Amino acid sequence: MVAIAQVHGPSDWRGGEIGGSSEWRFPLGAAHRAELLAAVRAVEAADLPLTRISPETFALPALGPVLRRLTGELMDGRGFCLVEGVPVEGMSERQCEIAALGIGCHVGGIVPQGPGETPLRHVRDVGVDPSEPTSRSYQHSGRLGYHADPTDVVALLCVRPAKSGGLSTIVSSAAVHNEIVRTRPDLAEVLYEPWWFDRRTGDGPDSFYTRPVYTVHDGRMAANYGPDYMRSAQRGAHVPPFTPAQLEAMDVIDRLNNDPRFALTMDLRAGDMQFLNNHAVMHSRTAYEDHPEPELRRDLIRLWLATESLTAPPGQHAPIQRARNVRGGQQNAAPLRGEEPRTG
Repeated sequence: MVAIAQVHGPSDWRGGEIGGSSEWRFPLGAAHRAELLAAVRAVEAADLPLTRISPETFALPALGPVLRRLTGELMDGRGFCLVEGVPVEGMSERQCEIAALGIGCHVGGIVPQGPGETPLRHVRDVGVDPSEPTSRSYQHSGRLGYHADPTDVVALLCVRPAKSGGLSTIVSSAAVHNEIVRTRPDLAEVLYEPWWFDRRTGDGPDSFYTRPVYTVHDGRMAANYGPDYMRSAQRGAHVPPFTPAQLEAMDVIDRLNNDPRFALTMDLRAGDMQFLNNHAVMHSRTAYEDHPEPELRRDLIRLWLATESLTAPPGQHAPIQRARNVRGGQQNAAPLRGEEPRTG
């Protein structure tokens, strides 16, 4: 059993203390936007597939160094950043996809997502019932519980916001962890033990796996939490029911995640691109109401990224299927930090 102690550093923050700071915002200037548009046009002119977008095929001489600084803030700083001013207005859907991947590939390797191993997903309401055991959260408009996606970084480019709602809220995993260690060390021990998760790939035993909520590796703490997928794992015939201590631990972590002292809310507007370090930050979304017109409905482009600065902590189950970074057309093996993709 790892010695459980509070972890400190720049990733230990509270929303009320840093919400007004500009240090996590990266506004794009006119030259950056022009460079992005030129790179999008170059990819279109070369008729490159999305899987061939790389730092070499999507050159950003001026913006690239900015994005590399952003990566440093993500992995060694607060764990989140917001790029503002991506020129999505007037772009086609395909051009927005190219722009998202072009920016993202300068931050980390693109990790294919879900069925079909696509390089990106559109987060939009397609009428899926969120109560269905195989539903994905990118397919409906309901509220999402706080969770961490299974790669190093998740990025969201807002193409269009909802008519109302759909706010992004984030919390520092370290801050919540430290509060639990300080006030409920007995439950902190429970959260370092293996928990059952659901991949939502079917009803067979391969749809379920175990891992701790909290792990520490090389002095870094990583959080692996997704209450919806932990609760739905209870449908597994071989999955034991929650213990009273586990239920209490989930209640505590959910309460702290939703505590206004810890949460930071972002109202993503068109052209905002949010980057989150999944090891250090948990994220949620409020329910939203969409416009009736299809062309006005909420649309975000989601990327999963792997960086070279982190490796999966030991003791986590190796993924059944390894993700692949796509760089310059080369498929290079890169592990997901947990198990199979489970969130959406």
